[in-house]
Amino acid sequence: MIGIVKKNAIMMIDFALELEKNNKLSSFEAIHQAACLRFRPIMMTTMAAMFGAIPLVIGFGLGSELRRPLGIAIVGGLIVSQMLTLYTTPVIYLTMDRFRLWCKQYLQSRLPIYKRDFR
Repeated sequence: MIGIVKKNAIMMIDFALELEKNNKLSSFEAIHQAACLRFRPIMMTTMAAMFGAIPLVIGFGLGSELRRPLGIAIVGGLIVSQMLTLYTTPVIYLTMDRFRLWCKQYLQSRLPIYKRDFR
């Protein structure tokens, strides 16, 4: 479950960085386009994992009372982590980009050796 969430966030950020570099977009426009364009593959991956855990949730038979909590935890965890990934990844991306720009501006104003571009 953690691997799926991590892959989704990396896929979104990597796509945004490529849009920033190649298309000369601002970080806001890049992460917005990345979130819109990568939404479908991210949802397909999560839904496949979630549907794979459905038999654990609705299963009957011998030992189902031991497997059902695991299935509920997987499905619930995927739903919550998917929502957090889709909403927090762009926010963290923009916050880190603003921090990078602030550091660049601070260093350029304080130290003459840092007058070059950091990209």
